[in-house]
Amino acid sequence: MAIGYLTIQARTAHDAVPLNGVQIKISDRFGNMLYELTTDESGETMKIPLETVSRDFSVNQYFFGTPYFSYNVLAQASGFNSIYVSDLPIYENETAILPVTLIPMQNAQRTPVLSEITIGKPAVAMNGQRGQAGPASSGYVLRQVVIPDPITVHLGTPSSSASNVRVSFLDYVKNVASSEIYPTWPDAALRANIYAIITFALNRVYTEWYRSRGYSFDITNSTAYDQYFVPGRAIYESVSRIADEIFNEYAKRPGQSNPYFTSFCNGTTATCQGLSQWGTVTLANQGKTPLQILRSYYPKDLEIAETNIIASSVSSYPGTPLRQGSRGLNVQTIQTYLNRIRKNYPAIPVITDESGVFGKSTEAAVKKFQSVFNLASDGIVGKSTWYKISSLYTAVTRLAELNSEGTNLGIGTIPPDATLRQGSRGQDVITLQYLLNVISQYYPSVPAPAQDGIFGSQTAQAVIAFQKAMRLSADGIVGTNTWNALYEAYQGILENVPSQKPENGTITYLVQPGDTLWAISRKYNTTVDAIKSLNNLTGNLIDVGQILKIPKS
Repeated sequence: MAIGYLTIQARTAHDAVPLNGVQIKISDRFGNMLYELTTDESGETMKIPLETVSRDFSVNQYFFGTPYFSYNVLAQASGFNSIYVSDLPIYENETAILPVTLIPMQNAQRTPVLSEITIGKPAVAMNGQRGQAGPASSGYVLRQVVIPDPITVHLGTPSSSASNVRVSFLDYVKNVASSEIYPTWPDAALRANIYAIITFALNRVYTEWYRSRGYSFDITNSTAYDQYFVPGRAIYESVSRIADEIFNEYAKRPGQSNPYFTSFCNGTTATCQGLSQWGTVTLANQGKTPLQILRSYYPKDLEIAETNIIASSVSSYPGTPLRQGSRGLNVQTIQTYLNRIRKNYPAIPVITDESGVFGKSTEAAVKKFQSVFNLASDGIVGKSTWYKISSLYTAVTRLAELNSEGTNLGIGTIPPDATLRQGSRGQDVITLQYLLNVISQYYPSVPAPAQDGIFGSQTAQAVIAFQKAMRLSADGIVGTNTWNALYEAYQGILENVPSQKPENGTITYLVQPGDTLWAISRKYNTTVDAIKSLNNLTGNLIDVGQILKIPKS
């Protein structure tokens, strides 16, 4: 009997918040319940075995059956909407890692909404032609090759009204590779295909193929134009490990900086001038290297380059792996980041080494971090571990910044009564932009606008995306219905997301004695009791989560 494996990771806010206690139910394709699991403090379940078929079928291009068994996963948690993932492929000796990104329920929502995701077969097994827009220059190019982080993916053809989602570039590459090809293929074939996937995406970004045409995204998930991306799908460990190694490497011609246009097709039901996905398996079995495979389909002088410029990265990889015995500022940086991340992921052990000295406790913290985030648990901070630590540090500190901003702004429970549209300015616009920034951490389809108090095109795009997510009229105008939805989503986040709950109580009531706005903890049974308590205070600032005094602006 062939066996594959599955683990589920329930997290939110770009992985910044692990969700403990999520109930997971796994059933087979006939609806029989097989497992009931609960996520731990890192938001992860144990790895479970599942029956499947021999991996030999998925490396044979002449096998026209289904070379895997499919399973279904239901994820439920108090205070969050539920997710049902169906037709999840399991391959022999492969571990599927299913990321479950749960969205907080809105404040007035009584029952969770069930979102359904169907994964199905990869693109290489699909029938019919696929076309990809040609490599001609768009007339726009960036000055240098940059890893877009996040990359914005349009979930449909370019002109469709489908939603956009933002995802880290590394997660995008893993998703596309898991959606395009079989994870059971030989290592050289996987690497050649992943190089093609990375390079294709970077070409779209470098040439600003879509943005130069007025679109608000970098790439689509339509195989008629780009490459296959399935939101919420499982990724496979074999794919994940390779992508971690080469996510910032791409193919180019000598003397050119632009990523080559690496078009591809499956090579059986569809043929093209670019790479044949099934052909890479044949060449890998002949002993060809990934670069030799690429040169079999693209120019013979193609070479592999790399870029360490990653958009939104707080610090660049130093170029040399850090390990036990390393010293210096880079070690201190990693120690600082891990100590902060540990507040959200307490399974990571405390670092007791001297600052800037990579000792045993730093190695132990790195190993546990790597284990939690599906990286090779070797205790060495190479580029994939560095960038994952850096990106997660950015995510957790951004949440903390947003919490602080909300306190300073005095966001209450009653929305402004102003109607805002493009061209509006002022304090109400700042409030709007703040709410959109918080919501964007939990709703992948909502972008985060700059918080400048000016309702420009960026803010309008975020409003429209939010309105679509809430199934409101997507006119970009913030009236009563949109304000109410914003506040319901925001209050739902405060109420349901663990890291967003202030200690000693959740701030929910607002009263206004004199010229001071008071935010009062729910520790009081009624607002009257809270006001009586206020009369006994000296007026000094008291710890947030108990009573916070904020002067009116």
